[in-house]
Amino acid sequence: MPSTPSRPLSTHPSSRNLSPSSHTPVFDMSRCVRPAARLAVAVASRSAPLAAARSTFASSTFRSLQTSSAARPLAAGWSASQRRSYASTAGTKEYTVREALNEALAEELESNSKVFILGEEVAQYNGAYKVTKGLLDRFGEKRVIDTPITESGFCGLAVGAALSGLHPVCEFMTFNFAMQAIDQIINSAAKTLYMSGGIQPCNITFRGPNGFAAGVGAQHSQDYSAWYGSIPGLKVVAPWSAEDAKGLLKAAIRDPNPVVVLENELLYGQTFPMSEAAQKDDFVLPIGKAKIERAGKDVTLVTLSRCVGQTLAAAESLKKNFGIEAEVINLRSVKPLDIDTIVQSVKKTHRLIAVESGYPAFGVGAEILALTMEYAFDYLDAPAQRITGSEVPTPYAEKLEELSFPTEALIEDFTAKFLRA
Repeated sequence: MPSTPSRPLSTHPSSRNLSPSSHTPVFDMSRCVRPAARLAVAVASRSAPLAAARSTFASSTFRSLQTSSAARPLAAGWSASQRRSYASTAGTKEYTVREALNEALAEELESNSKVFILGEEVAQYNGAYKVTKGLLDRFGEKRVIDTPITESGFCGLAVGAALSGLHPVCEFMTFNFAMQAIDQIINSAAKTLYMSGGIQPCNITFRGPNGFAAGVGAQHSQDYSAWYGSIPGLKVVAPWSAEDAKGLLKAAIRDPNPVVVLENELLYGQTFPMSEAAQKDDFVLPIGKAKIERAGKDVTLVTLSRCVGQTLAAAESLKKNFGIEAEVINLRSVKPLDIDTIVQSVKKTHRLIAVESGYPAFGVGAEILALTMEYAFDYLDAPAQRITGSEVPTPYAEKLEELSFPTEALIEDFTAKFLRA
């Protein structure tokens, strides 16, 4: 078996052992490697056998209670396997992610009178990031509602409205501020369906920017993907492209369960091609289905949100500079996580690297590695690895901030060394 790449170790490497339980496989997590004091790259051990399926009676009972979305046909021209880059070049237009989100909101407000939007500055100011631009003029103040600066208050109002049968879209100026409303999100929205014995659904969408931006400091730069992904009862999506943004937001609003839509501030103004199929008002992407953005045969790179673009750029450089064909998977959905697409890719490439900008400990990458060890261990030719953000509150200083998160160059460098090892 090839050895792992030689990387500089921190002076205090950590090790973690997972305790055995009735439903958790036993395996060791080796040292947390920090290349150039920059990113944490954790290596999963191959020492333990695969465990049996993890489902317990309680979790299976909850899944049976969780309300399922009504099956909806995909828009014409959209591949069920989600393996294309875009549906077709015919009729393609350029959309920013902001425009795609705005269009999704407008279409859902138009088609369903139960849908309304509330949050700070969503109405008269057109949204802090102009995602709700023009919606107040079009739909009126009863459906596009400005709130006081009190996340706990307006989130509680939104959850109550959802429990009463409406379909609110609750916008947070940033998910960092949603910490003020964590009780309403976790204890009210996420748990009510289960605690009511499947009687009381909560159709609510929580949306807003997530993760670091540029020079906004540690308290405004956290990535909550793993936080919300760990909560039973919540669905969590993280769009990258304009098509992702529109299709996933529309799916979230239509889903009878509470859905957290983790957008990225740095992507709002980025332009992507929008296929003719995606421009239609019936375009909806399935929650829980990943997309293969780039096919490859040498290594599987699994990523999400803004890191998708960085990973795709790194994959092109890997091909140009090293002849490495990397397969890039855009998760789209954090929970449910599409492990089937990942396993099928690993069966082909036999190597896996997870890429995210979140913290290394207990992150999305950690979950991907754990599931890969459970369901694709026999197909791995080398230990699965992860590239993450640094184990540090995000610095305010520009240069230090840049050193705290994955870059295209780092993804390329680590992947090349991983395959040469």
